[in-house]
Amino acid sequence: MPSVQHRFIASVIPRIRKSSEVDDDDALRREKLTEQAKAVTTPPPKVVSDCEVTEVNGLGFPVYDIRPRASDPRRPSPRRSVLYLHGGGYVSHADRVHWRYVVRLSQRLDARVVFPVYPLAPVHTWRDSHPSMLRLFERIAIESPAGVTVMGDSAGGGYALSLAQQLARRCGPQPTNVVLISPWLDVTNSSTGTDEANRRDPWLKLSRLRIAGSWWAGDDDVRLPEVSPLYGDLAGLPPTLMFCGTRDTLYPQCRELADRARGTEWDLTYVEQPDLLHEYPILPIPEATRALTTTLDFLG
Repeated sequence: MPSVQHRFIASVIPRIRKSSEVDDDDALRREKLTEQAKAVTTPPPKVVSDCEVTEVNGLGFPVYDIRPRASDPRRPSPRRSVLYLHGGGYVSHADRVHWRYVVRLSQRLDARVVFPVYPLAPVHTWRDSHPSMLRLFERIAIESPAGVTVMGDSAGGGYALSLAQQLARRCGPQPTNVVLISPWLDVTNSSTGTDEANRRDPWLKLSRLRIAGSWWAGDDDVRLPEVSPLYGDLAGLPPTLMFCGTRDTLYPQCRELADRARGTEWDLTYVEQPDLLHEYPILPIPEATRALTTTLDFLG
């Protein structure tokens, strides 16, 4: 049974988010552009106060390097890195929950976490950041002798898997592993059982997802693997850990990916938790603590 904290969050999410189904693309566009204009995209000072934070230059959008603050200046820099791609439906910037999670991850792993503030739809599409993200990964890999994990939640999880698929087709450095938290793998949201899952989900709205997904695809097919990695090639992918709860609109597509993986050589560990919410591993609940332990064990 979900924890008391989980049940409380599930009950208040509809009131906090004030999200509803939409049938007007233009109204949603205005809503998201207004929200983006007001968003603060720099790391919250109090959240990152125990970390060293610097900005990585040369990508065309802000990228933050987050590391545990060293008590001894002679302590060597972290040897491993995490490239973390935040969720938000490709239309919202990271919030404090994301920043808190990556700080915790950095400290527990003793790792450098690289956190891009990538350009969002509807103004931008996947084409406006994927080439830069591939270059960023290669840059991080050169600087990380113990390897790079590619990781993301929700839309960022879909982005992370798409990035790993593209890297697998290229010569050069590869991620040591991938971690996907409630990933949005198919912007068409057409996996069997999606409508039923959405009726149990207090968080995500299918109409909003489908509009945002079409914006992210731009002029490209929404089933293009760069946009919907559920349809991409699984060959050559590194060991991957994926989390999803069953009270999540996205869990049918996560299960579909896990089913596809069983017929391949891809080493995918799928953790599906009954009755848990979208993105439960990054929420302030006991279930997230257990998920973090699983993640740390997976990353070794």
